[in-house]
Amino acid sequence: MIKTGLATATTAALAFSTRGAAAAPAPRQNPFTLGVASGDPWPTSVILWTRLALDPLAEDGRGGMPERDYELVWQVATDRGFRTVIKSGRAVARPAYGHAVHVEVTGLQPGREYWYRFRQGSYLSEPALTRTAPGRGETPKSLAMSFVSCSQYEHGWFTAYRRLAEDQPELILHLGDYQYEYKAGAYVAPTGNVRDHAGPETTDLATYRQRHAQYKSDPDLQAAHAIAPWLVIWDDHETDNNWADEMPEKPAEAGPAFLERRAAAFRAYYENMPLRPSSAPEGIDLLLYRRIHWGELATFHMLDTRQYRDDQGCGDGYKTDCPEAVDPARTITGDDQEAWLLDGFRQSKARWDVIGQQVFFAQRDNNVSPDIKTVSMDGWDGYQASRERITRGWLDGGVRNPVVLTGDVHAHWASDLKIDYDDPDGAVVGSELVCSSITSGGDGADSATPHPWLGWNQHLKFQNNLRGYVNTTITADQLDADFRCLSKVSVADQAVFTRRSYKIVDGERGLQQTADNPPAAARTSGPSTDEITRETVAWETERP
Repeated sequence: MIKTGLATATTAALAFSTRGAAAAPAPRQNPFTLGVASGDPWPTSVILWTRLALDPLAEDGRGGMPERDYELVWQVATDRGFRTVIKSGRAVARPAYGHAVHVEVTGLQPGREYWYRFRQGSYLSEPALTRTAPGRGETPKSLAMSFVSCSQYEHGWFTAYRRLAEDQPELILHLGDYQYEYKAGAYVAPTGNVRDHAGPETTDLATYRQRHAQYKSDPDLQAAHAIAPWLVIWDDHETDNNWADEMPEKPAEAGPAFLERRAAAFRAYYENMPLRPSSAPEGIDLLLYRRIHWGELATFHMLDTRQYRDDQGCGDGYKTDCPEAVDPARTITGDDQEAWLLDGFRQSKARWDVIGQQVFFAQRDNNVSPDIKTVSMDGWDGYQASRERITRGWLDGGVRNPVVLTGDVHAHWASDLKIDYDDPDGAVVGSELVCSSITSGGDGADSATPHPWLGWNQHLKFQNNLRGYVNTTITADQLDADFRCLSKVSVADQAVFTRRSYKIVDGERGLQQTADNPPAAARTSGPSTDEITRETVAWETERP
């Protein structure tokens, strides 16, 4: 519902002009094929995004747009019918930026819903919903926040995005792997690919732009963008699988060519995401880590664990007792980002401090032997000193309720966090919620019995190998989390259900299970638990 009490005005100055855009003749067809989006909400401002494209799959990455500027008009209103328009303005879509625009709308009221849309010539975008964050000092009654990751276009239909939109969250976090870089057929899901990537593997600005446009053309993804503002961070596949700072996945490809690829990927990412101008790239650098305050209820610390990390230890993959994994000099965040995060912990006055980031935070040992530890070099297990510094940082900073949100691993997980994971009786110091993929890995299967790793990683509480997302409801008293699942992504328009629910109570460290709802069909079909275990390891360690 739109909140009342907002200053209103529908005047000639704010109404949508019907004059043709001055910068160039109107396109020959509707240019809003990639939808619209909003992001990075502050109490009095929000970013509105769109990108013009007549032919999204054009090989040159220009979306079929002529090499000329196009002027757009944008509107912000308090109602879907735009009877009460409170902000309006103009923006120019330039070919140098892929005909994308980032409008920073200021002067809005805190904690309010708004509708927005764009016009180019006689063409209107679909209306979309956004909202501002509550003001500092305010504690809203609740926040419905959802988080997602890993949407491989080829591996399934984006129905999870559609169901997410139908759940009507107020804020959406995307934790990385928004798109994938591979050419068609290079990365095939166990259940087969339901559609193909257009173009070659993404390595330059044209191919990254084309790939972003293909993903943005999906109507289910557009629906999710149109329901709420997003906070986005990348993982690896927006650039190159398992890249680390200036090192690509394949060391032999390191050098100037990879840095050019990285710069192109960063440029295309900024062009296609609802990011503030502070995130505009400068060559091979893009400042993506940032902090969003939802009044005094929650602070979201959005991390970048790719751009500043040391290269993965011991050659990457799952490794046993890798000395580099425990090297105190190695970092997954870089020194500056770590200092920024620890300072944010010390200054936080929020009821909930939520860390939005990419890779598994808790220890996850896949070796049953108590004397041998085998962990992923790509997650925080590969940077254990970095993890300990961050964990001690929220303890020393007096963070009231720390919660880590994670993507990457194509399965739902939930875990308690500790300083010493080898001490089963050690104190719980936080919680981690891991969302499954939107599609990556194909259908997956319901984990009918507990994942075997839970047996010797006692802080790990839940795993499920279906696709989906996580809904949370955050109040002053507790955070409720629902792990939402689809039985298949190889078949379009499937229903969604809540597989498992947890709560985290204010001031009480650790997860408390509140519901478990396996569907009958999922319990009686799909691979066995052992097959699921082998598949999970394979998809996290193999390189297609």
